[in-house]
Amino acid sequence: MNQTEKPPLSEADFIAGFTAIGEERYHHQHPFHVLMHEGSLTRGQLQAWALNRYYYQSHIPIKDANLLARSDDPVFRIAWRKRLIDHDGEHGKPGGIEKWLHLVEATGLPRIQAIRGDGILPATRYAVEAYVHFVSHASHLEAVASSLTELFSKRLITLRMDRLREFYPWMSKGLDYFEGRLTQAPEDAEFALSWIVKNARTREEQDAAHNALRMKCDILWAMLDALYFAYVQPGWPPPGAFKPEEAS
Repeated sequence: MNQTEKPPLSEADFIAGFTAIGEERYHHQHPFHVLMHEGSLTRGQLQAWALNRYYYQSHIPIKDANLLARSDDPVFRIAWRKRLIDHDGEHGKPGGIEKWLHLVEATGLPRIQAIRGDGILPATRYAVEAYVHFVSHASHLEAVASSLTELFSKRLITLRMDRLREFYPWMSKGLDYFEGRLTQAPEDAEFALSWIVKNARTREEQDAAHNALRMKCDILWAMLDALYFAYVQPGWPPPGAFKPEEAS
C-alpha cells in the first residue's frame, strides 16, 4: 500500500457503511411510500405502482442470470441460482413474478397489461434497464453489492403488508409475493454480504461496494419519483402512460 492509498475498513466499519446507506437512502422514506403507508393513495395510484413495479420484478431474474454467468465459482453459482427459482418458479410452483401478477390483478388491472408493459412510465423502463446494464458491466463485486438493498427490505415489507391489509383490504388477496420475500430476502442478503466482506480486500473495493449500493438505492428512488410526479403531484402521466380511471 502506498502512502496515498487509504487502509481497508475493519469488517465492522465496512458493514456499518452499508447500514448507514440504507438508513439514509433506502426508499422506505420516499413520499410515495409514506402516502401508501398512511392509507392516502387511491386505487388508481396503487394500480400505477403495481404496474410499474412489475416491470422491475420481471427483470430481476434477467439481472441475476447475467450476474450468475459472470462467475467462475461453482459455490457462488449454486447459492445465487436460488434467486432465479425464487422469481421464476419451478416445477409448477409459482415464483415472485407470478405472485406479483396476482397483486396486479388484486388492484383490478388485467395481468396481460403488466406482462406487455402497457402504460409503464418511461422513467421506469430507463431505470430498470440501467440496473440490468450496471450488473452486466460493472465489476462482479459491485454487481453483487447492488443487491444489498435486501438488507433493509424485510422491515419495509412487514410494514407494507400490515398497512395494505389495514387501508386497502381489497388488495389482501394479492400479498403472497411479500409473504415469500420475508424469508427469501434476508437469506439472500446474508449470503451476499458475507461474500462481499470476504472479497472486498482493499479500501478501493470497499468504497466501490458502498457506491454500488448507493446506485441501487438511487434507482429505486428514481422509480418512485416518476410515480409521484405522474400520479400524485402534479399528477401528469406522460403520453402513452397508464391513466387511472378516476383521473380520466
